[in-house]
Amino acid sequence: MFFKSSFDLSLEEFKSKLAEEGGAVVDCRTPMECADGTWPDALQADWNGGKFPEVAKGLDKNKPVYCYCRSGARSGAAASYLKKQGFASAFNLGGYSGLKG
Repeated sequence: MFFKSSFDLSLEEFKSKLAEEGGAVVDCRTPMECADGTWPDALQADWNGGKFPEVAKGLDKNKPVYCYCRSGARSGAAASYLKKQGFASAFNLGGYSGLKG
């Protein structure tokens, strides 16, 4: 089950913050899920496939990172992981279907 945390942003907040501050958008879904579409220029980092830590190493810890998945569970775990790794701003955007609106 997905629980809201302090990392969550609404679609409007995300778009505004991305436009103002930039940063990286990370799709935490599997390659099969990503085949149905992704956010433009999103990095693909399959949380379940173990690719996320490798992708995270290439991200700037001083810029925001916006994570999403299918429902918000994996992206919530990914955002928490980034915070523990010393990232200044890591956000859970929830599910991809909410970003398409």
